[in-house]
Amino acid sequence: MPNVTDGATVPAPSRPSGPGALDRYFRITERGSTVAQEVRGGLATFFTMAYIVVLNPLIIGTVKDGSGQYLGGGDAPNLAMVAAATALVAGVMTILMGVVANYPLALATGLGLNAVVAFSIAALPGMTWADAMGLVVLEGLIILVLVLTGFRTAVLHAVPPQLKTAISVGIGLFITIVGLVDAGFVRKTEAGPLGELGVGGFLAGWPLLVFVLGLAAIIVLLVRGVRSSRASSAPPSLP
Repeated sequence: MPNVTDGATVPAPSRPSGPGALDRYFRITERGSTVAQEVRGGLATFFTMAYIVVLNPLIIGTVKDGSGQYLGGGDAPNLAMVAAATALVAGVMTILMGVVANYPLALATGLGLNAVVAFSIAALPGMTWADAMGLVVLEGLIILVLVLTGFRTAVLHAVPPQLKTAISVGIGLFITIVGLVDAGFVRKTEAGPLGELGVGGFLAGWPLLVFVLGLAAIIVLLVRGVRSSRASSAPPSLP
């Protein structure tokens, strides 16, 4: 409310407008980002990782262990239970990474390791899913010790930058091929692993349409310089 003194109106002192509690806690402005940008980044990250909720149950939920039981027990796969556990663990760990560590990083089940556990460990004669998951827990504890002692960081620094770049490029090319095959853009034939475009020589179908629209959207966002998945050009530093 304005103050009135001797017939003159004196404007009330304005309160300093600083960042909100959410901004201060997560250091959003300090990292060169905005709340809207972080929301877009969160949605992009979610849609990028959501496939794991479907794919992980199809990998570890459909394999019998050495005793003939599926994950969770029983003679039939319980994919709904495995999917719920996958989503729950990913959600809780991602929230803890943001709230406790204050680091913009989403965590979920890693592909590759789950296939090793399912096909190379749990399927061994006499092995059970409980035994296989126990090994995963021991692996996590060992990694925790390596992180706390700084040994993991020392190993990462010892790897030459050229090798790190080569690994990133190799993984990117592999994921590209997987995406092209799953979208129906290329198909395996008798002539070789990737012998033809489309299915039967025709580029058609809903998976291909979704692939083209998604790729077009990504290109448009890149050309327009829309920043969503990262807060700045440099990775944020740990607090």
